[in-house]
Amino acid sequence: MSSPLHPLSRRGFLRASAGAGAALGLTAVPAHATGRPFGRYGSPERRLSPETLYVDPYGRGDFSTVQAAVTAATGSGRTLVLAPGVYRETVALDTTRTEATWIGATENPRDVVIVHDTAAGTPKPGGGTYGTTGSATTTVQADGFTARWITFANDWLRADHPDISGTQAVALKVQGDRSAFHHCRFLGHQDTLYADSMALGVIARQYFAHCYAEGDVDFVFGRARAVYEDCHFRTLDRTDLAAAPYGFVFAPSTAAANPYGYLVSRSRVSSAAPDAAYKLARPWVPSSDTTARPSLVVRDSHLGPGIDAAAPYTNMSASFPWQDQRFAEYRNSGPGAVITVPENRPQLSAEQAESATRETCLGDWTPWRGC
Repeated sequence: MSSPLHPLSRRGFLRASAGAGAALGLTAVPAHATGRPFGRYGSPERRLSPETLYVDPYGRGDFSTVQAAVTAATGSGRTLVLAPGVYRETVALDTTRTEATWIGATENPRDVVIVHDTAAGTPKPGGGTYGTTGSATTTVQADGFTARWITFANDWLRADHPDISGTQAVALKVQGDRSAFHHCRFLGHQDTLYADSMALGVIARQYFAHCYAEGDVDFVFGRARAVYEDCHFRTLDRTDLAAAPYGFVFAPSTAAANPYGYLVSRSRVSSAAPDAAYKLARPWVPSSDTTARPSLVVRDSHLGPGIDAAAPYTNMSASFPWQDQRFAEYRNSGPGAVITVPENRPQLSAEQAESATRETCLGDWTPWRGC
């Protein structure tokens, strides 16, 4: 993916106004889509198949919102084709809607944006707050889900809500097994991409290829068995902090019984923040699973100067030191990958690296084929 795309730290990014589309390089109706909002994917009149529904915010499809189309697409194997536009809404795909596919019609993720602005501490109309899970713009629980060329975003900003302490704001929470994302973007600040499973003890295999994710605190986190291949992770600058660390890229919460957690391969980490302002990861051992043993392998990837090379890992809780978890690297490059304190950077042996692959992690599921 190309580097940074309209960081959410910009004031007013993706707001529900005429300027929202402009911030993404969109016009009211993108010129390349005029008359053909669904590109080569047909139209409501000339459908790809009877199982295809068309979504367009300007009324040229079957539905004008993604959630309306999801609600109508009952059963298994349904496809949504999304025309260019900013879809300001929350979307939930429940467990019954399996083998679903969502396609951004222009094959450019900048053009199709699903966004909302809820944080964990946002008050709910009936009392209480939404919590981290409830903050998600998009929630995917069904197995067999695939998304291509779509941006998932949460544009809630700390600066706009100084009275709220629960600043987790999830762009996407994905819990289903065999969930694949190709050429997608995930934009947020804290807890941007929640790669999780439906329950403790349930393994959810997930695959992210040629994707872009940005944020600051734990912006890729959860207990999924997830492979990130040829992805770009970007850490944002922060003006609300006087000293590092500004945040953490990964915060896996892998269950102890799961032999594989997060595998990052052939990817890169860049930064808009000062050098060494970020940690690469910290382990998340949630109160709901105090036996978790977070697992992360970063291999064959480029780590930019934003990562603290001397101490790339830290604890989330002193009770669960990162050294007791399953963190390792292999053949990384870049200024953020320089090994200055060997005990702070566990490395796989060549033999161990042979089993740290997408094939091993994902088993008989091969989502990279045919892409």
